[in-house]
Amino acid sequence: MNALENKVALVTGGSKGIGLAVADAIVRAGMNVAITARNRAEVEAAAARLEETGPGKSVGIVCDVRDFEQQRSAVDRVVAAYGGLDVVIANAGVGRFAAVDEMSVEDWHSVIDTNLTGVFYTVKASVAQLKKRKGYLITIGSLAGTNFFAGGSAYNASKFGLAGFSQAAMLDLRRHGVKVSTIMPGSVATHFSGSAPAPSESWKIQPEDIGEMVMYLLTAPERTLPSKIEVRPSRPPSS
Repeated sequence: MNALENKVALVTGGSKGIGLAVADAIVRAGMNVAITARNRAEVEAAAARLEETGPGKSVGIVCDVRDFEQQRSAVDRVVAAYGGLDVVIANAGVGRFAAVDEMSVEDWHSVIDTNLTGVFYTVKASVAQLKKRKGYLITIGSLAGTNFFAGGSAYNASKFGLAGFSQAAMLDLRRHGVKVSTIMPGSVATHFSGSAPAPSESWKIQPEDIGEMVMYLLTAPERTLPSKIEVRPSRPPSS
C-alpha cells in the first residue's frame, strides 16, 4: 500500500480546471476526495467521473467558499463520509478585471471574498481536522500575486494577499505538524473567467501539470517543506 492510499482530501472549486485535475491526480493515487463547487449539476457530474478514474472514492458537495457555514458543513460531511481529513486544496477562485476607476463594488467583493476570504474560511473550517492528522494545506495562488498588471487591481490584491496569507499560515501551522504550501502558476489553459481553453493555448501550463505538482508536494520527504512554488510556461510564444 502506498503512503497516500485511503487518505482523504478536500478540493475547493473542484468541478473543472485546476481543481478537477488535482482531484483526478488524488484519486489515481488511491486517496479519497471530496470536491466542492457552487453548481450542483457540475460538481456531482465531476465527482461521478472521478469515481471511474482510479481506486480512490469521490463525492461532490455544493458549497460556496464565501459562506463560512457552508464550508464548515462541507468539512463535516467529508469527515462523516471518510473518517477524517488529511489534505485540503484551497483552489476556488474567480477573476474580474477592470481599471480601478471602472471596477464595480460588486466585482471587487466577488474577487476578494472568493480568492482571499474564501481561502481563510476554508482553512478556518478545516484546520482542526488537519491538526489531528498532521495534514497538508495547499493553496492555489497565481503569479499575479507577484506581478501586478493594469486592470488587475482586485485580482492582484487577492493574489498578493493570498501569497502573504499562505506564508504566514505556514509559519503558524508547522508547529502543529501541518504543512502549508502555495503553488503560484502563470498562464494555465483552463475555463477561468468563463472561457474554454483553445488548441492555440497548448503552450500554456496544463491543469494536469498542477496536479502533478500537488502529488510532488504530498510525496516529498516529511522533513522538507517547499513553501512556495512559482510555475511558468517553459516556452511562451515570442511577443
